[in-house]
Amino acid sequence: MKGEVMGMLSGVILAGGANHTMNGELTALLPFDGKALIVRQIDRMREICDEIIIVTNDPKPYLNKVDRSVRIITDFFAGQGPLGGMHAALSLAKYASVWIVGCDMPLISNKAAQLLMAKKQDGFEAVIPIVAGEPYPLHGIYDRACAARIAPLFNQGKIRVSAMLNHVIWSELGERYLLDNGIDLNFVANIKTIADYEAIQHLDK
Repeated sequence: MKGEVMGMLSGVILAGGANHTMNGELTALLPFDGKALIVRQIDRMREICDEIIIVTNDPKPYLNKVDRSVRIITDFFAGQGPLGGMHAALSLAKYASVWIVGCDMPLISNKAAQLLMAKKQDGFEAVIPIVAGEPYPLHGIYDRACAARIAPLFNQGKIRVSAMLNHVIWSELGERYLLDNGIDLNFVANIKTIADYEAIQHLDK
């Protein structure tokens, strides 16, 4: 099924930054449903993605956790947060459409990604889900061309993903549309604290 209807897709997991550690542990490597969280994400992405990329400032912890088919890259522009990771991924992705998630999102949805991908074909450079009135750029689908919009922002001291969205043609996919298509809105849930980690495991039951 991969690539047959909507074209080839790169899947990206952003796994860099000190904010991805809890009590000294990497969030991406926390056990979730019997495997490391990032391995669970990779397994889900593989169902619809034609390549998988991890962006991290420290590749070592992942080398013995993922197989060699997973590309591990580092930022071109260090210290620029998630937008720096997005720039690196979009610059090096093999395919024009790129699904980008954070490593703290254990419930990512292939079906939601496919809906976003279908919307992108209407001529948008990015499509982002909106849940409870909040945009979730990490679970969005982006065109590889967005990389060229990001680099100039760093020279202006702008590192928020929202700054990039001001320079691309993007669309939202609202929660009503997602719900009408059978999407569990928990796909945007993320882990920032131990309490989040414990709560999200119950959501997956």
